Amino acid sequence: MRLLAALMIALPTGVLAAGSDTTTPPASPACTNGKVKDAQSGQCVAPKDARLDDAERMQAVREYAYADAFDAARMVIAALDNPEADNALTYNGFIARKSGDMEAAMTWYRAALEINPDNILARSYMGQGFVTDGDTDAARAQLSEIRARGGRGTWAEASLRLALQSGKTSSY
Repeated sequence: MRLLAALMIALPTGVLAAGSDTTTPPASPACTNGKVKDAQSGQCVAPKDARLDDAERMQAVREYAYADAFDAARMVIAALDNPEADNALTYNGFIARKSGDMEAAMTWYRAALEINPDNILARSYMGQGFVTDGDTDAARAQLSEIRARGGRGTWAEASLRLALQSGKTSSY
C-alpha cells in the first residue's frame, strides 16, 4: 500500500486520470467467474459471446489478473479472437510471474516484445521480474527502453523505477 501511495505522489496527476494511461492498473473486476461485461447491454456474459470484442475481453483480463483471479483471466485470454496478440502475451507473462513461474513469464514477455517492441507494459513487468531475481542491470535496461519508447511518466515507467529504487515490486 505504501508503494501505491508513493506512486500516486511521484506521478503527475494527469497520468492517473481515467483513460489517460492504459498501463495504469484497472478497477476491480466488473464480473465474476470468467465472465466479461458487455459494454452495450451492461450484462456479464460468457467470454466467447459474439457481442464482445477483444478490447472488452482484454479489459476483463486486466481486471481479473490484477485481482489475482488468474484462472478467470486465462479463461478470457483463451476466448480472445487473437490470443497471440502482444497484450495477451503480456498478461500471460504477468500471470506466470505473479504465480511464481519466472521462466515462463520471461518467455511470454519476450514473445510479446518480439511482436511489439514498443509494448512498455511488457517491458515494465519484465523489468520487475528482473528486480525480483536480483538482476538490476537487466531491469535498468528495460527502464531505459520504456523511456526511449515514449513511456516516460507512465505507470509502467514509474512502477519499474520504484521497484529498482526499493527492491520491491508492486502487485501490478
